[in-house]
Amino acid sequence: MTARPSLLPRLALLLSTLAPAAFAANPLTVIPAPAQVQAAQGGFALTPQVLVRPADAAAEPTARQFVEGLARGSGLRLALAPAGRAKKGEIAFAIDPKASASPEGYVLEIDANGVRARAADPRGLFYAAVTLWQLAPARGETAAAVLPAGRITDAPRFGWRGLMLDSARHFQSVEQIKSLLDVMALHKFNTFHWHLTDDQGWRIEIKRYPRLTEAGSCRIPAGDGGIGADGKPAPYCGFYTQDQVREVVAYAAQRHITVMPEFDIPGHATAAISAYPELGVSGKPIEVSNEWGVNTNLFNADESTMQFLENVLAEMIPLFPGRYFHLGGDEAVKDQWKASPRMQARIKELGLKDEEALQGWMLKRLERFLVSHDRLMIGWDEIIDGGLPPEAAVMSWRGTEGGLTAARLGHDVVMVPSSDLYLDYLQTDSPDEPPGRPSNINLQRVYAFEPVPAALEPAQRHHILGVQANIWTEHSRSFARVEHALFPRAAAVAETGWSPTDKRDFADFRSRLPHLLALYRAWGADYAQTPFQPKVEIAPGETAGKVRITLTDRLGYDDVRYSTDGSAPTAASPRYEAPLELALPVTLQAASFWNGQPLAAPVTRTLSIEGLRSRSDEELAQCTGKLMLRLEDDGPREGPRAVFNVDIFNPCWEWKQADLRGIDSVQVHAGQLPYYFQLAHDESLRTFQPSHSAYGELVLRDGCEGPTLASVKLPAKPGADGFSTLTAKLPKTARKAQADLCVYFTGDTRPTMWVLDRMTLVPAK
Repeated sequence: MTARPSLLPRLALLLSTLAPAAFAANPLTVIPAPAQVQAAQGGFALTPQVLVRPADAAAEPTARQFVEGLARGSGLRLALAPAGRAKKGEIAFAIDPKASASPEGYVLEIDANGVRARAADPRGLFYAAVTLWQLAPARGETAAAVLPAGRITDAPRFGWRGLMLDSARHFQSVEQIKSLLDVMALHKFNTFHWHLTDDQGWRIEIKRYPRLTEAGSCRIPAGDGGIGADGKPAPYCGFYTQDQVREVVAYAAQRHITVMPEFDIPGHATAAISAYPELGVSGKPIEVSNEWGVNTNLFNADESTMQFLENVLAEMIPLFPGRYFHLGGDEAVKDQWKASPRMQARIKELGLKDEEALQGWMLKRLERFLVSHDRLMIGWDEIIDGGLPPEAAVMSWRGTEGGLTAARLGHDVVMVPSSDLYLDYLQTDSPDEPPGRPSNINLQRVYAFEPVPAALEPAQRHHILGVQANIWTEHSRSFARVEHALFPRAAAVAETGWSPTDKRDFADFRSRLPHLLALYRAWGADYAQTPFQPKVEIAPGETAGKVRITLTDRLGYDDVRYSTDGSAPTAASPRYEAPLELALPVTLQAASFWNGQPLAAPVTRTLSIEGLRSRSDEELAQCTGKLMLRLEDDGPREGPRAVFNVDIFNPCWEWKQADLRGIDSVQVHAGQLPYYFQLAHDESLRTFQPSHSAYGELVLRDGCEGPTLASVKLPAKPGADGFSTLTAKLPKTARKAQADLCVYFTGDTRPTMWVLDRMTLVPAK
């Protein structure tokens, strides 16, 4: 087949470089990397005249999906030919029982005469189509429309390759869920774990118990976010009807993704108890929680409640045809059970040892119910503590130790350690990161995770079903934030779940990633820009009136370009080689490039002499960093909100090596947020410095353990905009060359907390 004339020069150039040796280090820009690749000379040109032909009716759905996916990613729409024997110059799809021993495996053969995709099962054939989507250039790329020649023999390492989305804390529309499933398919994920019930919302219609959604699907957000324009409470609501659930499940199934629901038991139950108070321990009415963290509300273990739980499962089971149901079991603080004479009597009645055993009894009973309906239970690794139900599988989130224990006991395991695979954790230290959880799980860390612990005996390793990434949505108020958190880190998880260990290499993965970013753009996935933007470090210059700038590529692409003339950097802009000494004022823009193309929007910093005397909370250090969160302000209800870095266990900020020469005072712009955290037994770890006035003080010290430099009384309330500007005059003895300025607020201010927005050094007049 002849390429279009406009493609001929680029096609000739590409074909001249397609010798097998050229593919020795990086055969294909496919993520996840295929198991086996045999490269060959040449390639197959994609033109509008190429036909896509299924061998028979069994292959037709995949052939049709390939046509749609190729059009979406590359902009090239091919015609679907009638089923039958493939002809020269066509792309053929066929079910062949001999193609692979794995139902998800496939074989792809590409040469100048056409493309032949074969698989033993429709799942494998679909993954062949996905690989072809990725082999084709994406819209916006300059590469020729050619599929490189060769043979790919591929199958996944693990049978469980999942993503979990929390729809309870913040709600996503059906269309948003579908768009996520589309991009999951692009990564060859096969399990969508849907977290549907929690303290902050009940999100699935249960017709037998209508108040679960009538009352349990709404909460009043904390602070200004819960107040409407009329001054009245403004609820945050959302749930999926059973018809919508069926729609999502069917949509996922078309992409060979199984939807697994989570109904959390016995903890994370506040929303359900708010709808039916008799399900709780006290029986008293409670509100759907508008706070994050670990709530102490539990389901009781009465027979009537157990019947309720079974009735809910009975209504959910027909909606979700997958093998597993997730019953939670995590973070169930037993304080209410311990304090309840009724629950203590229940423990004795059942002949159980303690509260952990009571949770184990509840889950074992529900597991028997699921097994009687041809389903299996899976739960978080806390379910080990009360004795594992006989056929239950475990999701190991508190590290890999729970997975090791479960596998050694003969139970199947999915590895989801929060230290490596919780994607709502921040992914860079950029001040442009949206709100997120503490610590930093960057792309390199996600990619480095190995699901099969070296300590696990070979005879038990088959119990590791696979790997999954989770995103909890306390801080993801919008779907764009969900996508920012997921992509591209989900691509690293996908490669871990699919590719053989000897095919996993971060440098190689990084070289394939820019093509996937182009596909994200074509598919409309709002991936994170921050990992691909250079880190900018700012320090005073060696001479007055100058600033010293250090730029670092976060992922090691090592082609950073910058500009100072107000224009966006291009491939022709100066390349960063060493720290820059720039005269002030200046506006710096910098971007990382790969093969002459920017990987993300440029990062911009506008700098002045005055600006160097001011730092935002993102630019300050945390004194201890015990539990640092990147928090969003509580208002306005709609639109952008301010974001603050704060250690909620020890709110304290430090400007290291602040230049105090000629500085008269320090201004601190600070505000108050609702303290919306339920930390259960960890609440005692919060640090409150003693106050010496009615509303506490702003304290300024030289080092976190050093002498006090100044103390300013705090107002009863911040200003109308929620902020106050506080000025601390420095003693003359403090106006030395440098100091580590430490700032904190005294007093126990719950149910609110002070947060720092900006610290400014004010020179003497």
